[in-house]
Amino acid sequence: MPKLVVDRSNTEIATRVLTTNLDNFVEIAKALSSDLRVAIFKKLLERPMNVVEIAEMFNIPPSTAAVNIKKLEDASLIRTEMVPGTRGTQKVCAAVFSKIIVETGETGLEKHNDFVEVSMPIGHFFDFHVSPTCGIVSDLKIIGELDDPSSFLEPERTEAQLIWFRQGFIEYRFPNRTPPGAKINNLELIMEVCSEAPLHNPNWPSDITLWINGVEVGTWTSPGDFGGERGVLTPVWWSEVNTQFGLLKTWRITDQGSFIDGRAISSVALADLSVDQASFITVRIGVKPDAINDGGINLFGRKFGNYETDLVMRLGFVR
Repeated sequence: MPKLVVDRSNTEIATRVLTTNLDNFVEIAKALSSDLRVAIFKKLLERPMNVVEIAEMFNIPPSTAAVNIKKLEDASLIRTEMVPGTRGTQKVCAAVFSKIIVETGETGLEKHNDFVEVSMPIGHFFDFHVSPTCGIVSDLKIIGELDDPSSFLEPERTEAQLIWFRQGFIEYRFPNRTPPGAKINNLELIMEVCSEAPLHNPNWPSDITLWINGVEVGTWTSPGDFGGERGVLTPVWWSEVNTQFGLLKTWRITDQGSFIDGRAISSVALADLSVDQASFITVRIGVKPDAINDGGINLFGRKFGNYETDLVMRLGFVR
């Protein structure tokens, strides 16, 4: 399968390298066989754009733009995300890779590159310290009492599909399932997340911070708390005036530094995290007391929001 390697860059945007073999490259070649799709991909390397912007830029109907965008997305060259716009939601497209390397065969001297993945239900946190507004809901009901931090101790918390709080943190322990002697060269953490506003507010920034094994990796500023229309997976009993969905974010730590969705956020590297020899890896997500934008956090499970995903850790390794 294709491998992702993130190189150091002199700019804010990291060089994102797709390493693939000849068999997988066929689909990439098909996606780039159109002059229009090549032109669209080049523009998306410069900045993310929505479908309407792409259609206007190339003077084509939005339906034609959507078809070509889908071909680039199917080849894993770009990613799309539904985000709030001035009139409902809009599909925003961004390039995933800025460099493609095709391996024609192994020499026998190369190390095998592999990964392990752990999907952690969001209610399986190990520790917490939260301040109201706060709460936990499953896909069926509210767990405990709203705005009562002691609800985070309820046994039913393990069924959580949406967790929110204004300040503080929740902490998880992920098992390190890499084989003995393997060296971790890439740690990814994937989550659906957004700010926590009263009811919802798309213009409600919040500085959300990630720690790995007690080391502060970096902070991402969520633009808002999204509602007003039902999330794809959000249960019908949960009112549309409340938070409905978040944004899918990928944090990545490599030997070169830390990134979120391909953008450098800090110089913290894998060597700073002491992950190779640990039997488990600690993940803390929260909003610091001194955050400039203390707009809280909503964390979504696989049965809430727009993405069918838990909190996912993926460890790339060589052996």
